[in-house]
Amino acid sequence: MTKITFQNSNPVFFKALKEKVNAYCAQNGVSKTGDLLLLSKSLLIVSSAISIYIFLVFFTPGIAVSVLLCVLFGCNLAFIGFNIMHEGGHGSFSKYKWLNDVSAYSLNALGGTIYFWKQRHNIEHHTYTNIEGLDHDIDIKFMRMHQEQPKKSYHKFQHYYWVCLYGISYIVWILYQDFEKYFKITKSPEAKPIPLKEHIIFWITKVSYLTIYLIIPIIMVGWIWAITGFLIAAIVCGFSISMVFQLAHVVEGTQFPEPNKDSHKIQKEWAIHQISTTANFATKSKVISWFLGGLNFQVEHHLFPGVSHIHYPKINKLVKETCKEFDVTYLEHKTMATAFFSHLLHIRKMGAA
Repeated sequence: MTKITFQNSNPVFFKALKEKVNAYCAQNGVSKTGDLLLLSKSLLIVSSAISIYIFLVFFTPGIAVSVLLCVLFGCNLAFIGFNIMHEGGHGSFSKYKWLNDVSAYSLNALGGTIYFWKQRHNIEHHTYTNIEGLDHDIDIKFMRMHQEQPKKSYHKFQHYYWVCLYGISYIVWILYQDFEKYFKITKSPEAKPIPLKEHIIFWITKVSYLTIYLIIPIIMVGWIWAITGFLIAAIVCGFSISMVFQLAHVVEGTQFPEPNKDSHKIQKEWAIHQISTTANFATKSKVISWFLGGLNFQVEHHLFPGVSHIHYPKINKLVKETCKEFDVTYLEHKTMATAFFSHLLHIRKMGAA
């Protein structure tokens, strides 16, 4: 794979911004990681998910209540991902490494594999955001997300069928893509070998997931209701995760830069590249910020992934200020709804173009 680089010989924009962020932390005596409020919120979210699971599986409420609880359970799983796993995976949940590790491994409790996620998300997505062939988060089967991707005849309908693809994304990820990646790595002599510990964790994760999310519910409530409930929760979770990502990177105005064909270089410093490929939404809404773990502040997150989302509202002001100083375009939608419609308009345009 060709190595892509950025114009970082004199990153004046990012230097100026980092100085302001460091000064803010120093003057206010704040740690860049999470605090007790974040820990308390995380315990509440985890307790909520466990309580819903126990009530659904062992107390079997009526159909209407069960459907509602399955929807809430799916949302709850996504909230664990946004608030706990994501922060732990970036090492920003706590100043204690062991607590970051525990938080990161909450992904395995959701059926995923943190070992794979860190490679795909922390390295590929955060370094090469919206670059075709390197950021696999914009490589969605049956979808055309930007102009450089080849157009197929069925893409003209993608603004209709996107709901199905986003909905099944979590199921495909957990029950297919992880296995595909695992066996691809283990069979490839060129790939970096997976450590023995991670082999063991991978299989324990998958067996435990199938046991907790399918086998025990099937035993307790029957296979029809168990699978129905699983599908409702998994589709809600997948849709929630997909939408948060899409509203941050695949809306009108976000760019999909191409490296220079000769130098293989992006003609921007890395920080400006992050801003041009990322959009914020609903930054004034404390409710949305609380549930999404600050991922509506995607610009700040991409610039400072090692900083907890609890600091993003303050950093957001510094980012806007610095963008104005350096004449850098900053993209933000005032509400989640406007970001949502912007995404729909974008994929419709990509299907028609």
